Amino acid sequence: MEIIKLSHQDVLNILPDRPMRAHKGDFGKIMLLCGCRGYTGAAALSALGALRSGAGLVYLCVPESIYEIEAMKLNEAIVLPVAERNGKLSPSCIPQIIELLPKMDAVLIGPGIGCSDDVQQVVKWVLQNYNGPVVLDADGINAIKNHTDILRGRTCPTIITPHEGEFVRFGGDLSNGRIAGATELALDLGCIVVLKGHETVVTDGVEVYINTTGNPGMAVGGCGDVLAGMITSLLGQKLTPIHASACAVWLHGAAGDVCADEIGQYGMLPSDMLHVLPRLMK
Repeated sequence: MEIIKLSHQDVLNILPDRPMRAHKGDFGKIMLLCGCRGYTGAAALSALGALRSGAGLVYLCVPESIYEIEAMKLNEAIVLPVAERNGKLSPSCIPQIIELLPKMDAVLIGPGIGCSDDVQQVVKWVLQNYNGPVVLDADGINAIKNHTDILRGRTCPTIITPHEGEFVRFGGDLSNGRIAGATELALDLGCIVVLKGHETVVTDGVEVYINTTGNPGMAVGGCGDVLAGMITSLLGQKLTPIHASACAVWLHGAAGDVCADEIGQYGMLPSDMLHVLPRLMK
């Protein structure tokens, strides 16, 4: 097992060059299935995390009852209202997203989507029918905690981003430590595990990246939503799934460290990190 700790220069070397004649389609088209009534911030932060880390086109699909809120928050994302039931995604939205999915370079499912049978059906359908990389975060993970065979059956990359509580609910075992547990789950499910927390572990079961950036000021709602958008953005820009995950985690933590240095850990917000992020990618 190879354990790697990235440096800032490593990350910059991995990030792809931007050709002079490039257009927005060259930097990834990504779909975000996020948000529900009462959790509009998660969707917006995920979209902004994707945009601030270089995504060319971000399609944010949200329940129609929160569409106007998200459209007012976001100028640069393409916000699309989709069918819902009781403020959450409904299987009735599937025909709407079918038209978009073949055009997408990566899909994020989870931030702020809530829990319901309807949400579970949507998540399962996308995992079973989309032939491209998927990032599962937050309630996207919870939606299939009892249906993990779906991940084993996927032929395209899947990245899951649990904190320790979600990790254990998903069948992970921390009794032998975070590295061993994340590696074992990655091998079992055939996916990349981003086990969040102090020294976040990123592994595909063979390579292991241990993150060296980040601080306790990042322990606030919304930070994980930004990270999920960043990982999806880098996937859409054609980084390998393991590099997209490891680089996003490093940059996310480094942005948090800059904020902690400049304004302090107590009052820093995920939105502050979004403003810092471009400085770290130039």
